[in-house]
Amino acid sequence: MVDTAPFPFDAVLFDCDGVLVDSERITNGVLRAMLHELGWMVSEADCFRLFVGRALADEVGVITAHTGFTVTAEWIAEFRRRRNEALAADLREIPGAVAAAHEIDQLFAGRLACASGADRAKVELQLSKVGLDRVFAGKIFSGMEMPRSKPAPDVYLAAAAALGVDPARAAVVEDTATGVRAGVAAGAVVFGYCPPDSLAHHEPRVLLEAGATHIFTRMADLPALLTRAASPTAH
Repeated sequence: MVDTAPFPFDAVLFDCDGVLVDSERITNGVLRAMLHELGWMVSEADCFRLFVGRALADEVGVITAHTGFTVTAEWIAEFRRRRNEALAADLREIPGAVAAAHEIDQLFAGRLACASGADRAKVELQLSKVGLDRVFAGKIFSGMEMPRSKPAPDVYLAAAAALGVDPARAAVVEDTATGVRAGVAAGAVVFGYCPPDSLAHHEPRVLLEAGATHIFTRMADLPALLTRAASPTAH
């Protein structure tokens, strides 16, 4: 284990979608279009509610129930192809996330990681697109490569182990209830990111009910929160 840092935490473990990159509207736009092609005219709000924070492969039953279509590996591969094409064209960072990640990288001497529920190809594409690939090089973890994905804690436990830190001394940064539950199950302290008026992020009440102990609305505030958050406090 690493020596205890002069902060409340020894490492910071980031989710990717909705935390580092503003990807959820793009991804859900592609998914919604493909669901419309299957005859399910799902609304934008319902698409976010049903699928954000969850692995698509875990939600195939929802699609079948609404469309009668049996989701195949080929259909999921086509979704990923169209999704990646859209992300490569239009993806942007969450405002302030790139600067915050660089500052946290310096503050914590490189003890940060990206632990996502998404497939590795997507995570790597997104981090490269916004210029965070070097910060997280060798420290990217995909829930799809674990025995269980979020809300199970596996991906966060793997990230903490790779950094050599006790999960109880790690801060997790999440924006969905599924991710918050994964961080809590790992034994970490979870910071819930919740910008105002965003369909793509769960509201503060939902994140708190899932176990987040800190709520914040601006990524620019995160470095300071991480270095002074000695006890659970809502911001």
